[in-house]
Amino acid sequence: MPVPTKPRKDLTLSEKRVMFEGGTEPPFSGALDLEFREGDYYCNNCHSYLFTSGAKFDSGCGWPSFTEPSDAKNVKLLPDDSFGMIRTEVRCANCDAHLGHVFDDGPKEHGGQRYCINSVSLSFEEKNKS
Repeated sequence: MPVPTKPRKDLTLSEKRVMFEGGTEPPFSGALDLEFREGDYYCNNCHSYLFTSGAKFDSGCGWPSFTEPSDAKNVKLLPDDSFGMIRTEVRCANCDAHLGHVFDDGPKEHGGQRYCINSVSLSFEEKNKS
């Protein structure tokens, strides 16, 4: 699969705004916030494997939250000082789509990080129940 360097043509305006124009979705509005079936989460633009359901937890923040990526090399972390805050942005390492931010207020027993990710930046594939 070729590496996308720009938005797919079939992304919605909301997906493009979040993933490629620095937007965010409103809290508690995303379809994947309360998704807790067993499965895997992929970049909604290039389908890179990003997170597992085993790392997902209900943080109560209104966005899907994960303790860690599926593989650290699949995401890149960048300093973000927009909106008068100091944060760490999370981007897809493959296509550079904005995914969300990582914070140090996650479950301590799992490393203490909370990857706070926009639902529109992700696609979910449920594991087969065999």
